[in-house]
Amino acid sequence: MDLVSGFEHAAGHDVPGAYAGIVLDYFNFGDLAAYLTGRSDSAYRSRQGVIALLGCNCGEVGCWPLEAQVIATEDSVMWRGFSQPHRPQRDYGDFGPFVFRRDQYKRAVREATAASLPPSPR
Repeated sequence: MDLVSGFEHAAGHDVPGAYAGIVLDYFNFGDLAAYLTGRSDSAYRSRQGVIALLGCNCGEVGCWPLEAQVIATEDSVMWRGFSQPHRPQRDYGDFGPFVFRRDQYKRAVREATAASLPPSPR
């Protein structure tokens, strides 16, 4: 959030950095691992490979999302093509791309998926 907030402030965008993490209890993304790799059938996605990485600081992802394309290769996962759908005139061309090693990304996705599961009954 700090990276995009700094970018939006420096670019002089109105309402800069009004993001928060996605509240998993409020957002029906389907399979989290598939969503984070840009290959889910989530109803949210407006076009192939595009996901909301951040939601609004009010907790509703659709209110003020930061979107990006997710491009996965054999060795890496890239976030690029950032956009704010409620301000389509904004230019995020100088923001990113962010490239992650595929093994590290998959590990982070596994950890996020495990953290999102309800606790098992004892």
